[in-house]
Amino acid sequence: MRRKDRQVTDPEKIDSIIAQCHCCRLGFSDGEQVYVVPLSFGYENTGEKRIFYFHGAPEGRKIELVKRGRPVGIELDCAYQLREGETACGFTARFQSVIATGIPSLLEKPQEKIHGLQQIMSHYSGKKDWDFPPAVLEKTCVFQVEVTELTCKEHQ
Repeated sequence: MRRKDRQVTDPEKIDSIIAQCHCCRLGFSDGEQVYVVPLSFGYENTGEKRIFYFHGAPEGRKIELVKRGRPVGIELDCAYQLREGETACGFTARFQSVIATGIPSLLEKPQEKIHGLQQIMSHYSGKKDWDFPPAVLEKTCVFQVEVTELTCKEHQ
């Protein structure tokens, strides 16, 4: 990271910033094109691993790219506030952001899918005990991205 003065390294602060974010942008590359998609997400930090969870339809470009298992990029940001300046170069912004790389994988077993969906619902609702009917689980694709590298930055 170029601006070490803006780097956040405290794991609790990083988790707090992630918790404040509402949209995760997931970036894929198929070798020829880059595909970035904004997604709802869930997240957990087990102390050993940081894992992001996502869901969607069981077919389409996103899922085909997940199945390849190639590294993906993750981007989250929050608390953006433009600070105007007297000159063009005087403008700046307040923000918090997380940039990560990770390996995606599909969750196939019902209990794995339920765990991922619980993380997503908990992120947005704070509630952790949702029910997911078997018919819904069958039609829903759930995948995770295990983080391999992560940086966090804030500018106040």
